[in-house]
Amino acid sequence: MDPMSGMVYLIGAGPGDPGLLTLRGAELLGRSDVVLYDGLSNVELLHQAPSAQHICVGKHGQQRIWRQDEIANAMITHAMAGRTVARLKGGDPAVFARTTEEVDALVDAGIRYEIVPGITAALAAGSYAGIPITHRKLASAVALVTGHEEPGKAESALDWDALARFPGTLVIYMGVTTAGHWTRSLIDAGKSPGTPAAIVRRCSLPDQQTFHCRLDEVADRLTPASKIRPPVIVILGPVAELAETRSWIAPRPMLGRSVLVTRPSDQVDPLVGLLRDLGATVLVQPAIAIGPPTDWAAVDAAIRQLHEQDFVVFSSRNGIRFFLNRVLALDLDTRVFATCQIACVGQKTAEALQDFHLRADWIPKDFRAESLAEALSDQVSGKRVLLVRASRGRDVLARSLSAAGAEVSEVTAYQHTDVVSADAKILELASDGKIDWITVTSSATAENLHRMFGASIKHSRVASLSPVTSETLRSLGYTVDAEANPYTMQSLVQKILETEEGK
Repeated sequence: MDPMSGMVYLIGAGPGDPGLLTLRGAELLGRSDVVLYDGLSNVELLHQAPSAQHICVGKHGQQRIWRQDEIANAMITHAMAGRTVARLKGGDPAVFARTTEEVDALVDAGIRYEIVPGITAALAAGSYAGIPITHRKLASAVALVTGHEEPGKAESALDWDALARFPGTLVIYMGVTTAGHWTRSLIDAGKSPGTPAAIVRRCSLPDQQTFHCRLDEVADRLTPASKIRPPVIVILGPVAELAETRSWIAPRPMLGRSVLVTRPSDQVDPLVGLLRDLGATVLVQPAIAIGPPTDWAAVDAAIRQLHEQDFVVFSSRNGIRFFLNRVLALDLDTRVFATCQIACVGQKTAEALQDFHLRADWIPKDFRAESLAEALSDQVSGKRVLLVRASRGRDVLARSLSAAGAEVSEVTAYQHTDVVSADAKILELASDGKIDWITVTSSATAENLHRMFGASIKHSRVASLSPVTSETLRSLGYTVDAEANPYTMQSLVQKILETEEGK
């Protein structure tokens, strides 16, 4: 193999929930130049590969499914061009994923590769549906079976007689369109028609569904496929009857509700995680993007002149991140703040300082710029104050501190830019009233959401992070249904939940 050629990683994407990706899988996605992903891979995993080219190799009902030779050729072409390729495969690459064909092609082409395991759907379905697929008294063995066999084949590759006698749990993959064939084959081979069955759809995702029936009722439940659409796993055996007493998903309070998160893409994780833990289906559509300033000259000058300042004021976590990282990039360290007092607009902003081993001297209790200005007003007369800010935003601090007698200078540590267009599918869902909640975390976000979505926003409930954001939303003609207090992501989610519960 040519050590100078690229590398291919065949990564198991897991059953659906992006949080179930392995650490190794996330690490390698972050290294990749190209990601080839299939329809069973959650597209949110692509956030782990922000700099890579993303290529979908097909999704049932939405676009053409690539042939195996096309997938292999794409992997080889990119790898031979020296690129790192992530082949993202639903579930585990070693379980009904046709990985052998892809590996054979890579070996023949002399391409280096690694296989990264994932959580296969059978194991996840058992856990997420509350079904122990092994049980000390009921099932000491498990068989994973493909249901994707043509009914008209002259000879089945499966030994139905042996499967009918199997003394444990059967888990059927890809068995929706062929349910009539494989259920009949099992019954004809002696499997009891009354064998308990659990049909698990969209395993591990917030809208997961579990249907309980008997083996002889499965085909009627699954076919035609429009009744219960794939992806589906069927669990057969006495353990399937245990699900009702062991289910832990159903009680989640926002199960079946959809929430649109509009924060910048590198800041969505905390809010998305909180909502998912409550069972919500989360959609992500950033309204603004955050990046470094087009020219660092002003920031560099401000850093080198920090010894002349009496106060440094940070109005956001982003300001801290960009400013402090620039300090380090200049081969300096936190000693540049030795002569300054540091003020932060809120507790979460102050917590970001701790990542750089710094502590804030001033934090308002209610996380408002007005409150910080009031707290500092008696301290700054005749003092020099540096405000570290975004390229756009309110001027409350600068005006108030200047009025209090401070000599205020400002430096833009990061840029806000509007996202030009929204994802077409999310726009369609919003227009059709299929998004229950839209979260809005800043005035800039509110204004660009208005431009992108317009009146479609009115089909959803709106949750605002602060009174200032709420004021902007109302000025644009929207109703604010929930407002965080204090102004944190945890509070925002709690207010959504309380509104849902009618509190």
